[in-house]
Amino acid sequence: MSEPRQGIGPGQIIRRVKDGSLQFSHDELTREEPLEIRIGRKVVATTMRTPGNDEELAVGFLVTEGLVCDPNAVESIERPNVSKDRDNVLAVTLRAGLKPQFSASQRLGTISSSCGICGKRNIEAIRQAFAPIPTGGGKRVPLDVLLGLPDALRKEQGDFARTGGIHAAGLFDFDGNMIVIREDIGRHNAVDKVIGHAFLDKRLPLAETILVVSGRASFEIMQKALAGGIPIIASVSAPSALAMEFARETGQTLIGFLRPPTFNLYSHVERIILPA
Repeated sequence: MSEPRQGIGPGQIIRRVKDGSLQFSHDELTREEPLEIRIGRKVVATTMRTPGNDEELAVGFLVTEGLVCDPNAVESIERPNVSKDRDNVLAVTLRAGLKPQFSASQRLGTISSSCGICGKRNIEAIRQAFAPIPTGGGKRVPLDVLLGLPDALRKEQGDFARTGGIHAAGLFDFDGNMIVIREDIGRHNAVDKVIGHAFLDKRLPLAETILVVSGRASFEIMQKALAGGIPIIASVSAPSALAMEFARETGQTLIGFLRPPTFNLYSHVERIILPA
């Protein structure tokens, strides 16, 4: 390589490769832009997200924040006429007569792509009053179905394959059939997009479904899954202690370190068909 230039052109990077040499190259990066979510004219939150499936993200956020639960509550979703950044603003209009209670979930400032519960006013506001999921009886998941989910998720992670910097959330039925997969720079946004997709399809609550996430299983992910009525959450990485405690309390099955052929089962094992 010739002597390095001072500065790098648009879209260019300098890459050091295995033999120690330097190369000028191009790199695809994950987009990160703000999305302002409104109910009517009221700004509920501004979340940093990867553009795409914004309508699903907006309504999924409202569902997982406990502001909307009725599948017929949303009358329209549109980009209002604002002076600038129209592509980064979404206004959700609710059916006439519906007035969400903002006090428990109102945000302050911007929600970062790494932390979805940042901006809550107080500790009480973090936890929402979603009903627990019934346990006992019902259909169970065969072990081979569970072990096949990470590969099924990975095959649909097109943006991750290109950028290496984006999370995925996938929803599957108990037979391992894919319902929807979404990607976003924020793991919580990916989950909101999945739940928003189901909400717009009038599929909530999501009984007999499995949520697979590409990162760790946090308390926030578990609570969002509970808002959607999802009984099984599987993560390719670790759960937090609070996520495990929450799952045991709310009737959710939590699986961590799902890296076939191994995994850890943390709660409500009765939904998985295990060897004797």
